[in-house]
Amino acid sequence: MDATLDQVDAALQEAQIAFLSYKNINGKKKAEFLRVIADEMEALGGELLSTAMRETNLPEARIIGERGRTTGQCRMFADLVEQGSWVEARVDTALPDRTPLPKPDIRKMLVPIGPVVVFGAANFPLAYSTAGGDTASALAAGCPVIVKAHPAHAETSELVAGAIKKAIDKAGMPKGVFQHLHGIGFEVGQALVKHPLTKAVGFTGSLAGGKALFDIACQRAQPIPVFAEMSSINPVILLPDSLVHQAERTAAALVGSITQGVGQFCTNPGLLVAIENDGLNRFIKSLSEGINNALPGIMLHQGIADNYTKRLARTLEQKGVTVEGQSSSNATESQGKPLVASVLASTFLKNPLLAEEVFGPFSLIVKCKGIHELHAVANHLSGQLTTSIFGDEVEIAKYSSLVNVLIEKAGRLIVNGVPTGVEVCPSMNHGGPFPATTDSRFTAVGIDAIKRFARPVAFQSFPNSLLPEELQDGNPLGIWRLFNNEWKK
Repeated sequence: MDATLDQVDAALQEAQIAFLSYKNINGKKKAEFLRVIADEMEALGGELLSTAMRETNLPEARIIGERGRTTGQCRMFADLVEQGSWVEARVDTALPDRTPLPKPDIRKMLVPIGPVVVFGAANFPLAYSTAGGDTASALAAGCPVIVKAHPAHAETSELVAGAIKKAIDKAGMPKGVFQHLHGIGFEVGQALVKHPLTKAVGFTGSLAGGKALFDIACQRAQPIPVFAEMSSINPVILLPDSLVHQAERTAAALVGSITQGVGQFCTNPGLLVAIENDGLNRFIKSLSEGINNALPGIMLHQGIADNYTKRLARTLEQKGVTVEGQSSSNATESQGKPLVASVLASTFLKNPLLAEEVFGPFSLIVKCKGIHELHAVANHLSGQLTTSIFGDEVEIAKYSSLVNVLIEKAGRLIVNGVPTGVEVCPSMNHGGPFPATTDSRFTAVGIDAIKRFARPVAFQSFPNSLLPEELQDGNPLGIWRLFNNEWKK
C-alpha cells in the first residue's frame, strides 16, 4: 500500500529525532549495528532468495551473489567506521605568539548531514536497494535512512526492511534510524524529496527519474544534494591494431558482456567504436555470430521489457542504422532479445538519439573513417560511468590524446576488459559526469561512498573536553589525524 503524506511526514519526523542521538553514537557501536544487519539478512535464508527470484526473474546464483555483495558492503563500512579515519580529522593547534596576528586552534572533521532518502533500484533488488550501498554508507556516516521500496520487488524489500529493524533492536539503535515506505506512483517519492527534514537523496535508475528528483531538490527553499546514478552507454574503443590481432577474442568477451543479465546493468557496453579495417570486419562477423546464438532472457519486469522494445525499435528506425546480428530465437513480450547494429560515425555524430541508452542486451557499433572521426566521436560523448579501450601498451600510448579525452568523459577507464562487473573495493569509482550521475565528485561503490552523506565542520578555539573524541588531544580513539601537517595517531 502506498504511504500517505502523513506517513511520509511521520517517517521524517522520527528520523530527525533519531538523528539527534544516532549521529553521536561512536564508530564501534555503528559497526556492530551494520554487522548485525548483515547477519539478519543472511538469516532470512531461502525465503529471501525465493521471493527475490519470483519478483525479479533473476536466477538463484545472481541473487545469492547479490546478497553476498550487500552483506559484504555492510561489513566493509562496519570496518571503516570502527577504524575511524574516514572522518578526515585535521588538527592545527594555536600559535598565540604568532605575529602580526595570533593563530587560533582549529580542528576539522566530517560529520553526518541528517536524514537520507534512498530509492530502491529496479535492477538490483538487494545491492542497490533496501540495505544496499546507499543505505549502508548513510548509516555508517551517522545518518538515518528512509527507504522508498521499488514496486518491482516490494516483498523482497519488506523482508530486508524487517531484517534491519531486528538489527536495530539487537544493536540498541534509535527506533527511527531506519524507515521503510512503499509507493507505486510519483507522489511518495516527490514528498520525500520535498520534505524539509530530508538532507540528501540516493537514487539508482533512469535519467528521467533521477533528473526529476534532482530538479525537485534544487527547487526547494533549502536545496539538498541528490546522488543519482542514471544513464550510461559505456563506450568501448577498439583500436585498429588490436582488432587485427584479437578480433575474435574481443568479440567473444563483448558478447558475454552485452548479454549478461539480459543487458540490465548500468555498465552494459552500449556503444562500440572502431576505425574501419579488416580487423573490424572480422570483429563484426564474430560478434554477430555470438549474438545470433545468444538466447533471449526474461527481463526484470514488464515495464523494463516494454521500454527496451520501444527504445530498440526507435534506434533501428534511424537513418543509416543496420542490424548486424540478432538472436535467432523468438522472444516473448517479457523477454529481451539480444541485438547489435552498426552506423557510420558521420551519421552517429548528426543524430543525438543514437547516443541515448537502450537498457537491455543491445550495442551499437560506430564505424570511423580514421583517427579524426574516432576523436570526434569521443568528444561527442556525454558523461559515462565507464569507457574501455582495447589495445596493447604501445598502441594505447600512440593514442594518448584520445585517452585524455576519455578521462574527461568517464569515472572509470578500463584497458582490455569489459565494463560489466564492478569490484567493491576502496579504489573503485562508480560515478561519472552528467548524465551518468548528478555529481561526478563522488562514488556510489566502495568506502568513499560514505563521503556523500557527510560534511566538514571546523571547531575553533574549543576546550578540549567539548571537542568530538576524534579531535581531542590524547586522541582517545587512536585514529590517524593530520596534526599540524603531520600524520599522527
